[in-house]
Amino acid sequence: MLTLEHVAMEYLPGHEVLHDVSLSLAPGSFHFLTGPSGAGKSTLLSLLWLQSRASQGNVYMFGEDITRLERADLPRFRRRIGIVLQDYRLLEHLTVAQNVGLPLKVAGESNEEIDAKVEELLEWIGLSEHRDAKPSTLSGGQKQRTAIARAVITKPDFLLADEPTGNLDSELALRFMYLFEALNQTGTTVLLATHDQQLISLFDYPTLRLKDGTLQS
Repeated sequence: MLTLEHVAMEYLPGHEVLHDVSLSLAPGSFHFLTGPSGAGKSTLLSLLWLQSRASQGNVYMFGEDITRLERADLPRFRRRIGIVLQDYRLLEHLTVAQNVGLPLKVAGESNEEIDAKVEELLEWIGLSEHRDAKPSTLSGGQKQRTAIARAVITKPDFLLADEPTGNLDSELALRFMYLFEALNQTGTTVLLATHDQQLISLFDYPTLRLKDGTLQS
């Protein structure tokens, strides 16, 4: 599903954030990604959801070489990827329900289908009463739940999550982990970046460890 071959990333010449990273994620696998602050976790995720390009090496996703993908081809790949970022990236002019349903709207689903799926998911995450609220009125935890719901509502082929439980209490964090597990069991490949070693210890999934921009064996 995903293969990186000797990938490097640099934002300034001579200052590599990722160095000689090689990995392979099988379709339907679940991996944690961990490492100290500044290790390169967010940079790796930005590469995988096609926000950034590798400075060196090759990236293969969904059976295609995406290393030098044309800009016009990016949406075709991004529609297959769900992404949860630390800064949420919610659209401030849209309501909670509209933010969550946006990927379905982009995919061309009918308003009736979107409304039904959004309502079911908002009830599950405990935000039904905030469906018409704008992001500026939400707490950090509520924004996090909204961002997660938006990422998973399409049941993507690949889910990338950067500290998705960071603003959630332990009970909610576990609940969302079970949601990620359920998605994984239906075929979604999951890569979840987290500092939470206790959370990692509760689940028997392989862990990728980054340090100084390099994957540790």
